[in-house]
Amino acid sequence: MHRMYENEDIVIFWNSDKCFHAKQCVEGSPKTFRPGQKPWICLEGSDTKAVWQAISKCPSGALSCLYKHDIDVVMEPEACRSVAFDGSKEIGECDYIKSAKGWNIVHTGVSQEYTGKGIAKRLVYKVIEEAERNKENVTASCSYAVKILEE
Repeated sequence: MHRMYENEDIVIFWNSDKCFHAKQCVEGSPKTFRPGQKPWICLEGSDTKAVWQAISKCPSGALSCLYKHDIDVVMEPEACRSVAFDGSKEIGECDYIKSAKGWNIVHTGVSQEYTGKGIAKRLVYKVIEEAERNKENVTASCSYAVKILEE
């Protein structure tokens, strides 16, 4: 299971398949990482520096973090895509095709001037989360999405 947690400053990515529950995150930022609660990651009122340091100690690599750079990522399910916006400017998308077998991510792209900020990863995670919420299997023919799914 892949999950993404956001506040106004940062985005946390969690891959439950990699997590072996060493609890380094909980020890580093107990207000943020709360096993047994839903959601188990809560960024409300969290100190960004403490969260970042706690994530850096994750021995499994199940947690990662990046800055949002004031970019919003939203789902457009009627268009079968997630979209990234800088204000009202569309700067990236992740497209998928629905079938009886599930959702296949076929394309992920970000405008050249926005590359290197983790936006593509956010786009893919947004689609994965939505598919999981809809109890759909996710596959990818997009090489970048394949990499994310295999992380």
